[in-house]
Amino acid sequence: MKRQLAEARGRKAEDEAAAWLEGQGWHILAKRRKTKVGEIDLVARQDGLIAFVEVKWRRKAADLDLAIDEHRLARVAAAAEAVAHEYAANGEDLRVDVILLAPGAEPRHITNAWMP
Repeated sequence: MKRQLAEARGRKAEDEAAAWLEGQGWHILAKRRKTKVGEIDLVARQDGLIAFVEVKWRRKAADLDLAIDEHRLARVAAAAEAVAHEYAANGEDLRVDVILLAPGAEPRHITNAWMP
């Protein structure tokens, strides 16, 4: 049951992040994009840029600083590499971003979070 609740909370957070990105002028290309090497929460486009976005939600804003780590970012980057050709057909720049969400806190958008 706990896993199902976490899954539902994750989907809601991804929807919130997508709505926030759209409000910032982004166009959402995909949600929960599955690949053989992992899943990408959101794929978004803005001004010649494709962002592969990892979304993290925590109950407390103070916990957001520990919500993302190098291992998780590496998995998102590998998944992005597997499907980048599907989204960047016109020479767009690519990057991995993170959006951190918590109740009562403004969304925190970390751009270009993965630098191998």
